[in-house]
Amino acid sequence: MRTCPAWIAALAALCCLTACTTRDDATAKSPDEAARRMFGSIAFEPCTLSGALASSSINAQCARLDVAEDPKQPHGRQIPLNIAWLPASDKGTTAPDPVFFLAGGPGQAATEYAAEIDLALREVRKHRDIVLIDQRGTGKLSPLACRDANGVALRLPTEDEADADALADYAARCAKALEGKADPRFYTTTQAIGDLDAVRKALGVQQINLVGVSYGTRVAQQFAAKFPAHTRSLVLDGVAPNDLVVGGEFARTFERALERQSAHCQSLPTCRERYPRDLRTQLRGLKQRLEAAPVQVDFRDPATAQRRRDTLTADTVVGLTHLFSYMPQMMSLMPVVIDEADRGEYAPLMALAQLVTRNMDGQMSRAMQWSVICAEDADRYTLDPADADTVLGAETGPAFFAACKAWPHGARPANFDQPLKSNVPALLLSGEMDPVTPPAYGERVLEGLPNGRHFVLRGQGHNVGATGCLPKLVGQFIESLDAKSLDAKCLDSIGYVPPFTGYNGWEP
Repeated sequence: MRTCPAWIAALAALCCLTACTTRDDATAKSPDEAARRMFGSIAFEPCTLSGALASSSINAQCARLDVAEDPKQPHGRQIPLNIAWLPASDKGTTAPDPVFFLAGGPGQAATEYAAEIDLALREVRKHRDIVLIDQRGTGKLSPLACRDANGVALRLPTEDEADADALADYAARCAKALEGKADPRFYTTTQAIGDLDAVRKALGVQQINLVGVSYGTRVAQQFAAKFPAHTRSLVLDGVAPNDLVVGGEFARTFERALERQSAHCQSLPTCRERYPRDLRTQLRGLKQRLEAAPVQVDFRDPATAQRRRDTLTADTVVGLTHLFSYMPQMMSLMPVVIDEADRGEYAPLMALAQLVTRNMDGQMSRAMQWSVICAEDADRYTLDPADADTVLGAETGPAFFAACKAWPHGARPANFDQPLKSNVPALLLSGEMDPVTPPAYGERVLEGLPNGRHFVLRGQGHNVGATGCLPKLVGQFIESLDAKSLDAKCLDSIGYVPPFTGYNGWEP
């Protein structure tokens, strides 16, 4: 769930209104003291943020805030929250209510997507500060890290090794390694929204605007339900309803996305001629062959340009296609790559798989993800017989929750899965081709939000907030709090990304 956006700044002119920014203009300051900026009671210092997937870095203000690991034991073990503040660019008109960006996953750290968030929220940031808070269990300050006694990372089973027993064994070893350092029971959404409110109080602001992406939309809805007086607006991008069992429907939502991709190709004469067998059919056939007999592939490593040899498996192919389906620009490559593999030319597929594996490594806290899904979703999951007739297969759901057999986990509140019903102004965003949070999810959530509006972007995938004119519309919405008055005609120009018909692109 993204891969994502962020925000925030305060100024002395609004200090009396926001009660959030204080400054000491005494002349006798050390260089460190001179660089430090106060936002409420939190001292921030200059920092540079980047991430493994970022093409550039961004200057920000960074700080930490310690909170109780167990909220019922305020004087017990403390954990540090990593916070980044992106000050509003127009210092003369900074609004008193900042934007909090909520990352996806579960398991992603918001500060690691600062550059992408700054781009997506560039219109918002003109007048509002943006705050990024790494959810407990993620990021550099409070990760639930699976390491042995020597500090060496425990090896996570590969896709080919990751059956239910292997994942449960890994989870048990990770939990053992965390004993005395962290208690995984307290790293759920419920504790996370308490952390958000603790940061809000420390910043000295009364209301915040929440921008959530993917799993972050669950966090936003839970916060709005518990702290309605402090929620000014919601932007939900890639919407996950409260009653959704995260991971329980992946096989079917991916299948529907493949159907739409195939239908789009068949509607284009050149694509239909180039690929008489649709993508889903080819992918199923390739999966069956590789399950029966994985192949050794000679390929050129995309990072080093060196020749390599490795094994291509069905799990690698299906996993790569599922990941690429999040982004239509990447998914446009898959028809030609799958077609080539169907003809026995596996090198391009293997090279892509290696590149993605390397770039995605470390982007998700698996242990924090388990703390969330084992407490909030696992006991609500039931196997759907329809999963058996999908590309991902019937084993997808059980594998997603396999670690829960051995992972220490907390509990969710009794009303956790109840739909959000609120008058809060809300803007919901979906991509037509989204393989994990399809538009139907957004429609479900919209039913409880009478002051909400739902935009579905034609031909787009998962997390669309940075697409086309949406940054402008999101900025207008957060200023006006009137989603229904937005002029969304500019979204009509957003369309499908045509599949590659060769390695030179779409049509010769």
